[in-house]
Order: sequence, then structure tokens, then C-alpha cells
Amino acid sequence: MKNTITTCKKLFRVFGVILAVTAITFVMVDFLPGNVAYEIAGQEAAKEEIEALQEELGLDRPVIIRYGNWLADIAKGDLGKSFRTQEPVLDAILYRLPVTLELVVLSQLFALALAVPLGIICAYKPRTVIDNALSCVAFAMMSTPVFVMGIVLIYIFAIKLSWLPATGYTPLSEGIWNNLRSFILPSCCIAMVEWVPFMRVLRSDMIETLQENYILMAKSKGLPASHILFKHALRPSCLTLITILGIHIGHLLGGAVIVEIIFALPGIGRLLIGSIFSRDFAMVQGCILFITIGYVSVNFLVDTFYALLDPRIRISRMD
Repeated sequence: MKNTITTCKKLFRVFGVILAVTAITFVMVDFLPGNVAYEIAGQEAAKEEIEALQEELGLDRPVIIRYGNWLADIAKGDLGKSFRTQEPVLDAILYRLPVTLELVVLSQLFALALAVPLGIICAYKPRTVIDNALSCVAFAMMSTPVFVMGIVLIYIFAIKLSWLPATGYTPLSEGIWNNLRSFILPSCCIAMVEWVPFMRVLRSDMIETLQENYILMAKSKGLPASHILFKHALRPSCLTLITILGIHIGHLLGGAVIVEIIFALPGIGRLLIGSIFSRDFAMVQGCILFITIGYVSVNFLVDTFYALLDPRIRISRMD
């Protein structure tokens, strides 16, 4: 019963966050300079045409009324249509969603593939030459802007070596390898920056975990170091890492804009930025809604996943 109440409270908070973010975004978009009716009809359009177009789009109504109507449409599964192209917002987002999801998943997998083994090495040999060298490399990577990393990767692997395409997107329907080739560079571009906080957090937590009594007991039994590190120390040291990973995934759902632009990937972030510049309010609001739902959903799942990693959390929730 207690677990059910706790879950309901979490779901209520999730719904509250989504409602608050969409409401704030709706008001902020309304304050953007310019008039979308002029963008559609053209600067030379007559005043009567502009007023008629504003009435047709509902832009002549107060923002609170428009937000209420938007929520009512959302409840019916209708995100509206693009002001400029008349394309259904839901269709435009769903078309681009797989691109963003694949970019996020691959980039985080690449980042973890670097961060986990290097974090374990640094925790096992803290304050040694290896730890100091990896820390210097990590801080150098973290200080490099994403767009600089993208340009360097394109220059090396696309222009000089001609191993991978510089830009463009190949759908999965045209082959798994062709699809992956178009994502390797952009995913690595993000991963080369993202692995640093993962590694540092895991290193710090594992150093503390390796001082626990049950680890000392495992060492006294003569268990191999690899068995102690991967079997006994890694899992309880991943709680903070999972939290950071969830935050980064939610951030990347709409924050990989620069990477999507550099590598010409038709993702949600690129759609959002283009819609903001063209003042396509319906598309902006739809993108924000999807990004917010993705962000809070990932964090909700991360919180639920804690109990699987550490039984002590599961027991404390049952008390």
C-alpha cells in the first residue's frame, strides 16, 4: 500500500512538472518578437489579411485561452498543425523521434564504454600515474566544445581517412550498417565529452565503496581483484552514475541541437530550433512537450531502477 501511494505521488509530480514546463513555454513563446502571421502572409500583406490570418490561427485570443484550448486538444491526442507547413505536429515529431533516440542511445553507450572501465582503473589505482594521466585527458576532453570535437572528427575520419560520411542520415530501412555509419561520428562527438563526468563520478564512488567492510572481507578471503571490482564494488557504486546518466539522456533528447546541425541529422532538436526561428508556435510547443515527457520519464525510470542496483533502497522503501 505504501509503495502504491509513493508511486502515485511520483506520477502526480511528473504530471505537475509537464504542466508547469508547457505553461511557461507557452507564455515565453507568446513574448517572442515578431508576428507569425506576417511570416506566413508576407511583409507586403494588407492589414485585413493579417488580421484574418491571426483569427484563423487563433492568435487573436488571450494566451490563457489558447493554452486551455491546446490542453484540451492534447487530451484528445491532437497536437495541432504547423502554422507554416500545415503538417500535423505529431507526425513531424514522430518522424524525427527515431533519429534523436538513436543518437542519444548510441552516444551514451559509447560514453559508458569509455567511462566504466577507465573509472574502475582509476578507482583501483587512485592517485597514481595512470589516474593522474587519465584525469588530465578527461579534463581536456571536457573543456573541448562539442562543435570543435565534431569538426575534428569530420576532418580526420571523413575528409582525411574517408572511413565515414561527414554528414547526412541513412534510415534503418536501407541497412543496419549504413544506418550505423551515419551515426558513428555524431555519437562519438557527444560521447567524447559525455564520458568525463561518468568516469569521475564512478571513480569517486568506487573509491569509497572499496573502503567498505564487506570489500575488506572479500579481500581477506583471497578473492581475485577483478571479481571484487566487478561483482562486489561496481553495482553499489553505480547509483550516482545512473542519476547522471538519466539527467544526460533527458538533456540530450532536445539538447543535441549543435550535433544534429553539424552532421545534418533530422532530429527533434534541429526541428525545435528551426521552428523557433520561423515562429512556428504549434511545432515549438509540441517539441517541448515531447522533450519534457522524455526527460521526466527517464528520471522516473532511473529512480525506480535504484532498487534493482541496491537492495538496501528496496528494503528502506518497504519499511
